[in-house]
Amino acid sequence: MAITAAMVKELRERTQAGMMDCKKALNEVNGDMEKAIEYLRENGLAKAAKKADRIAAEGLVKEAISADGKTAAIVEVNSETDFVAKNDQFVSFVNEVAQIVLNNDVADVEALKALAWPSDASKTVGDVLTEKVATIGENLTIRRFQKISTDGTLAAYTHGGGKIVVVVEVAAEGEKAHEVARNVAMQVAAVNPEFVSVDQVSEEKKAHEKEILMHQALNENPGKSENIIEKMVIGRLNKQLKEICLLEQEYVKDPDFTVGKYVAAELGSADAVKTFVRFETGEGIEKKEENFAEEVAKQIQG
Repeated sequence: MAITAAMVKELRERTQAGMMDCKKALNEVNGDMEKAIEYLRENGLAKAAKKADRIAAEGLVKEAISADGKTAAIVEVNSETDFVAKNDQFVSFVNEVAQIVLNNDVADVEALKALAWPSDASKTVGDVLTEKVATIGENLTIRRFQKISTDGTLAAYTHGGGKIVVVVEVAAEGEKAHEVARNVAMQVAAVNPEFVSVDQVSEEKKAHEKEILMHQALNENPGKSENIIEKMVIGRLNKQLKEICLLEQEYVKDPDFTVGKYVAAELGSADAVKTFVRFETGEGIEKKEENFAEEVAKQIQG
């Protein structure tokens, strides 16, 4: 299979490995992208199997929370430039859409766009979006939303003026519960865990990660017995699980605690943290890269 510049580009973005390493990996696995990622990880050439959802795009994420703290909505609306993302009209529109999601039960973006605009029922959300596109002069997209409810407490944290928004649910009520939920939301914004606890990690994922780590360890330690390698890998796997599981992470506001120990000390049990939702502007949207061929040529010549 012919390896194209676009394939090399995608693999670089997903792994942060060097261009020539990416090209070699793709050649080794006959162009299979997922196998190429594993090849790079097994050979210690990838910093992480970073998906394209790490690539930045412009726009805003906004949240709306009910007065009783029992229901929350998060919305992402994208724009073409960061300049527009700071436009007062755009910011106001995103805030209003978040409030509409909070006040209604809708299944998807198309259903949301079909709802009446609160201040002018003759228009739909989609109509107002079209008007904003014409007025602001950029393509704007309501990309996604999520609504969550609880019998406990919800609290939100916004980072970067709307680049990242996190909502955390705790199974407790009162001012202390709100404070803890907000502090945990700050943790999620900063460290971006994948799971609340190790219990949520499937055995399939654990086995897959262990296999990757075994290949890495065998490549790094040729000649060592498989028993020794396996002990090394178990230690690495446990460390990796702690990094991706919220309750096992070092608490950013006090590294002497894990998040779980902090929550337990404040609310009586680490299990008080039920779930979190984290939206980061531009997850999964690939921005255009101009002159990629020129970049490749420079690296080959260099």
